[in-house]
Amino acid sequence: MESTLLRTSSMDIDIGLSEDSLNGVIKILNNLLSDEYVLYTKTRNYHWNVVGSHFNDRHKFFEEQYEILDEIIDEIAERARQLNGKSLGTLKEFLDYARIKEFPGKYPKDTEMISNLLSDHEQIIKTLRKNADECEDPYHDMGTNDFIIGIMEKHEKMAWMLRSHLDQA
Repeated sequence: MESTLLRTSSMDIDIGLSEDSLNGVIKILNNLLSDEYVLYTKTRNYHWNVVGSHFNDRHKFFEEQYEILDEIIDEIAERARQLNGKSLGTLKEFLDYARIKEFPGKYPKDTEMISNLLSDHEQIIKTLRKNADECEDPYHDMGTNDFIIGIMEKHEKMAWMLRSHLDQA
């Protein structure tokens, strides 16, 4: 299964990165793609299943969040392709490689939904910090390093928005 994450194109790419570096970065991107897809699905699930006195606001808020995640997913898949790699694209692959976990059959209250999503975003942010460091050293891919930092900043903003919904100050 690991070979799924590696470059599989027969066309050479000459951008100053070794084969090992390209494969390492493509693996990082596909793991991240998997996390993002699971988080997108959780957010979409909460959008569909939120209830309560804040239904309308929460329903719209979750929609805004999953739309941002949808854009991130596309950007990550395209970044892997730019590096001449393959992008994972099946639900099975996403679940096999994701570090974010689902909880089938659970429909929590709206504030718990927000708390769950906040926790997932914070987990992704920590992973992105580690991934950015890996892209810089040992892989020497400053382009993907910068790309990942941009994704991290989007998650930091989304986490802030989620946190603001929970703040009782």
